[in-house]
Amino acid sequence: MPLIQVTLARGRSPEQLKALGEALTKAAEESIGAKPEAVRVVLNECEAEHWFVGGESLAELRASGRR
Repeated sequence: MPLIQVTLARGRSPEQLKALGEALTKAAEESIGAKPEAVRVVLNECEAEHWFVGGESLAELRASGRR
């Protein structure tokens, strides 16, 4: 039973998250032959203030227009 865990910055719509879960399930099915009902996907959303790139938070980068 594959378990796929993804951490991403908060801010996507429920529809986008659903599409990601579906795409990851399909990728596991196509790439390793996993049965869709056996695939588990966990999406962990992180606040932009808690996500750092090069020492700056994603919130700071977004506010400055660099992300």
